[in-house]
Amino acid sequence: MKHSSTQPDTVPVRQDIPVAEVDPAQGLNREQVSARQKGGWANLPVKSPTKTEKEIVRGHVFTFFNLIFFVLAAALVAVGAYKDATFLLIAIANTVIGIFQELRSKRTIDKLKLLSSPRGVVVREGEEMSVPTDHMVRDDIAVFSAGDQISADAVVRSGTVQVNEALITGEADPLEKKPGDALRSGSFIVSGSCRAQLTRVGADCYAARLTLEAKKDVKTGQSEMMASLSRLIRFIGIALIPMGAILFWKQYFVLELGLRQAVTATVAALIGMIPEGLYLLTSVALAVSMIRLAQKKTLAQDMNCIETLARVDVLCVDKTGTITEPGMTVRELVPLDEERYSIEAVEQAVSALYHTLGADNDTGRAMLERFDADPGWSPSAVIPFTSANKYSAAVFPGHGAIVAGAPEFVMGPWYQELKEMVEPYSAKGYRVLLIAGYDGVPDGKSPLDGRKVRPMALALLANPIRPEAPETFAFFAAQGVAVKVISGDNPLTVAEVARKAGVENAELWVDAATLRSDQDIYAAAGKYTVFGRVTPGQKRKLVKALQKQGHTVAMTGDGVNDVLALKDADCGIAMASGAEAACHAAQLVLLNSNFACLPQVVAEGRRVINNIQRSASLFLVKNIFSFCLSLLTIFVDMPYPLVPIQLSLISALTIGFPSFVLALEPNKSRVSGKFMTNVLRDAFPGGLTNLIIILGIQAFAFAFAFPTQSLSTLSALCVAFVGLLVLYQVCKPFDLKRRVLWGGVAAALALGVTLPWAREFFSLSALTLQETLVLAVFLALSWPVMRSILTLFERSRRLVLGLKRKRSGRRRG
Repeated sequence: MKHSSTQPDTVPVRQDIPVAEVDPAQGLNREQVSARQKGGWANLPVKSPTKTEKEIVRGHVFTFFNLIFFVLAAALVAVGAYKDATFLLIAIANTVIGIFQELRSKRTIDKLKLLSSPRGVVVREGEEMSVPTDHMVRDDIAVFSAGDQISADAVVRSGTVQVNEALITGEADPLEKKPGDALRSGSFIVSGSCRAQLTRVGADCYAARLTLEAKKDVKTGQSEMMASLSRLIRFIGIALIPMGAILFWKQYFVLELGLRQAVTATVAALIGMIPEGLYLLTSVALAVSMIRLAQKKTLAQDMNCIETLARVDVLCVDKTGTITEPGMTVRELVPLDEERYSIEAVEQAVSALYHTLGADNDTGRAMLERFDADPGWSPSAVIPFTSANKYSAAVFPGHGAIVAGAPEFVMGPWYQELKEMVEPYSAKGYRVLLIAGYDGVPDGKSPLDGRKVRPMALALLANPIRPEAPETFAFFAAQGVAVKVISGDNPLTVAEVARKAGVENAELWVDAATLRSDQDIYAAAGKYTVFGRVTPGQKRKLVKALQKQGHTVAMTGDGVNDVLALKDADCGIAMASGAEAACHAAQLVLLNSNFACLPQVVAEGRRVINNIQRSASLFLVKNIFSFCLSLLTIFVDMPYPLVPIQLSLISALTIGFPSFVLALEPNKSRVSGKFMTNVLRDAFPGGLTNLIIILGIQAFAFAFAFPTQSLSTLSALCVAFVGLLVLYQVCKPFDLKRRVLWGGVAAALALGVTLPWAREFFSLSALTLQETLVLAVFLALSWPVMRSILTLFERSRRLVLGLKRKRSGRRRG
């Protein structure tokens, strides 16, 4: 059966197929499955995970600014200014490039999603088989175990599980589900295993109905950068129409420039205000970034996470599966009471316990591999492991209760009797399990009575540290990213593993069991590096505490105990080899489960956002200048000095081409501050320089009665020169590539303003000696004016930072 990761264009019309009474041991047969698939009862997703190709094309073609461009071009054609409408070619090229890159990104991501598409286990004709979740059908018997996310509404038919519904209800406490109880899609299994009959699939299931309801009222969230760009474009879009109308009225009726000149001047002003390539640049850069991440076997499930990665300054990591290899091994079984419990008796008890519990986590798999001889004991009660109680148990008639878990949780207040035996092993980096008998029946809900615990042995387990871990942590230390190791293991064990892996300040550890309140967690978040014995709820609170302290937090994990923290982190990063629920909750999935690729992932986020921010300042120089000049033109009797064809030349050479080259460069600096604040701070000096220089030229043109064509030529040459100065600032520090870029742009501009045919095409007239002298003066003034404005902005920035530090100091005092 061929699998497709996306929903088909046409969903079969549902046929009336009665709900079946299905034997959980046998499941459906092939005919029943086929009938339900053809009858419209398959578990198809509500919507394709990516846009369709039609949606992509429509989204790029039918935009507000494209409409404006076509209207303005039509106005120019109507008055015979054909060559001034060439900006429309640039708009069309932008649209085509945007469509091409997003389609390329979609196809890459779809292929990656196909490789990582969720699968589930179903029982059909008495056999368990793994199938894609969208191939499941209503009435299928699904097998759910720890770490699985429930893919469709179901009813438990056999077995018992602990289920967490926090992702759909917000309630973090696990719920026990027995035969006859309902399972909600979107929740995940914390412990245990069961067979459940699917009752609602596809759009009918609980999670799908929530999704559809949410989409009616809630728009998809945008990152800070995209939200800033959207606000800017919305502001420009609102301002364009009234300003265009007023400008045309001023040029045509007040200044009496004639219809063609008035239309040309108005169109030039409006085009100058539109950042026509900025949104395209951002979309293309993000699309290329998603492709690059995909090539590194990293699936970005949310484009916004690329910006978040660039801002990350705290990385929270789990020990198992992240710092260490995912698999565990049992190194030794240390007897505690050989007179009462021989090593053979202990091994038999451990084997019985784990053959009963099954291999539903790394510890279980390691214990089963080591103790593989099943004694055949039949349990009367089974208590699966949970992160809350830190132990698992089973009751065997004739043998009593056998318990395995964290020594301090199993023994409770009586742990001091074993502490001196346990901690030396923990300090060596071992995970220590206490194997014990219990004079009672554990319920898995309340702590064990340490007086009834009969210690039998300590099982020492180890995870080999990933060989690439030290180099990875060295990268984050060099990049100013603090690492927090958060684990459910003994803090001594975690601290030793972190030290061996090269985590800075690994000696600063705390036992999270001692953190009683949210205030304790908040204080510890800023003080400690290693957190041991952390519950899933505490992981979530630690992430939130770090966020409240002003940090941008990335969280890595691979287990069900990481799910809530992954969901709340600014960027959740899951290992594909881990629990299915963790992959669903994360924004990024490392498909090769290789922690060593995280530096490349973070570096990619920084590269794209830093470069977009730098390139965006090039676009806004023109927009700031044109907007301010247009406002002045409305209130002062002077013509708008530039024509569209000149702006097309300047924009293409000093903004469009360089911005796309610079947007794809390496850049590992951490992003800080607000996107639009940073961009405007870099763009305003160039925009204001243009404004001052053009106003000066306007004054000279008025004083010496320069013709309109000469005013336009002088203005275009000065704006082009200032564009080169801005590009010079943006290119610093220079390397060979940037020198070639800047030199190439300068040479192209020089050819554009000196070659006779080019001068004619771009409406540049020959200058008289007087006009040439005026040009030389203002070209010479351009750099000092820009330097003065840059100095003023820098001093203002330092003053603001100083005031903020003083206020912060007073608050701390």
